[in-house]
Amino acid sequence: MNVANENLKQLLSEYEKKRENAIRLAELQKENLYGKIPRLAEIDQEISLLTIQTSKALLQQKDAPFLDEFQRKLEKLRAEKEKIFQKNKIEKSFFEPHFSCEHCQDTGYITDENFHTTMCNCLKQQLFDLEYNKSNVYQLAHQNFENFKFDFYSTKNNSEKYHSDLSPRENIKLIYDICQTFLEDFDDPTEKNLLFTGNTGLGKTFLSSCIANELLKKGKTVLYQTAPIMLDEIINSRFSKNTKVEDLYEHLLNVDLLIIDDLCTECMNQMKFTELFNIINTRLLNQKSTKTIISTNLSLQNLYANYDERIVSRLVGYYHICYFFGEDIRFQLN
Repeated sequence: MNVANENLKQLLSEYEKKRENAIRLAELQKENLYGKIPRLAEIDQEISLLTIQTSKALLQQKDAPFLDEFQRKLEKLRAEKEKIFQKNKIEKSFFEPHFSCEHCQDTGYITDENFHTTMCNCLKQQLFDLEYNKSNVYQLAHQNFENFKFDFYSTKNNSEKYHSDLSPRENIKLIYDICQTFLEDFDDPTEKNLLFTGNTGLGKTFLSSCIANELLKKGKTVLYQTAPIMLDEIINSRFSKNTKVEDLYEHLLNVDLLIIDDLCTECMNQMKFTELFNIINTRLLNQKSTKTIISTNLSLQNLYANYDERIVSRLVGYYHICYFFGEDIRFQLN
């Protein structure tokens, strides 16, 4: 069994345990509540019995008066139960299991009205984290907008140094607003992608992780890749049957948010240019709204000088270009 299948098997086992635990806790809550309010247990038993009797009456094609009587009794019991709930300030969902994912109810899969089953995004994301995101999982878990600090960016203007009339703080606030709009309009196919450009240590990766975190909360899938490693894996596998890389390529094209970090000119060649273009272009053409964040230390001028014109034209036309400038935040933390 390959690594991907092993990971899936392990995750499904964990899901089963989570689901069983949620159901068990719900049953314990119910038993505790019955102990405190015995009448609730009696009502639920009577409702269950009446439901069975109603079903039997329907199967035996009983006359309407019998069914009407059953219905009146059911409504009376439900009304009494509702009063007990209100008096004791009990939510209707109290008896229901609280699953970590309400979409798949901790099964890992969703079945639609046509009985078509698909993998839930929560399970997809866990597979992505195990197989691809790896070291970046820590960042995705801990870098969020609550921890984003404008104080790290200077309020002083230096147009000669930064080639902008804005101060670093004014600039980062504009970028922050662009990121918020990106999140709000994520499912809008007309909303542009994001290109973060600027020197190292200015918060590009941090902001990418903040956005990823918010999208994960909304049930979206996020795949993080550094450009050099991503392209090397794709190129090295082109001439061999590598199922894992074939799966990676499929995910790169279709994941809700793809983060390509550290786009640079190291070891680039025509094959890599072609693969990078195919990924960027295919994601723009997807029928569902898929978005991409690309982060690079290169300036826009350097991108023009070093990259295929087709790639740069896509970036200029379909990406918000966010230029980061200021002092290296890492030095301020030391």
